[in-house]
Amino acid sequence: MSVSFKGAHFPKDIILHAVFFYLRYGVSYRDLEEIMAERGVLVDHATLNRWVDRYAGQVAEDARRRKRLTDRSWRMDETYIKVKGQWVYL
Repeated sequence: MSVSFKGAHFPKDIILHAVFFYLRYGVSYRDLEEIMAERGVLVDHATLNRWVDRYAGQVAEDARRRKRLTDRSWRMDETYIKVKGQWVYL
């Protein structure tokens, strides 16, 4: 990952886990503070706020760069699926 963690006082994995958890589940910073404490990481909700502000955009940009390009339009061919043991056309 090309996100820079220079100067961070916590390991990269902890920061990324907190940012991912906040973005994925939409919890409050205080709830996230409690969740991290349950996992043995004592971090203040203000620090979590700074992490999300600083790293969320970088993580999203990195994911966008790694994403495979697709064409503007795509089509799905005929598809058959199994329903109750019988192959049927979808």
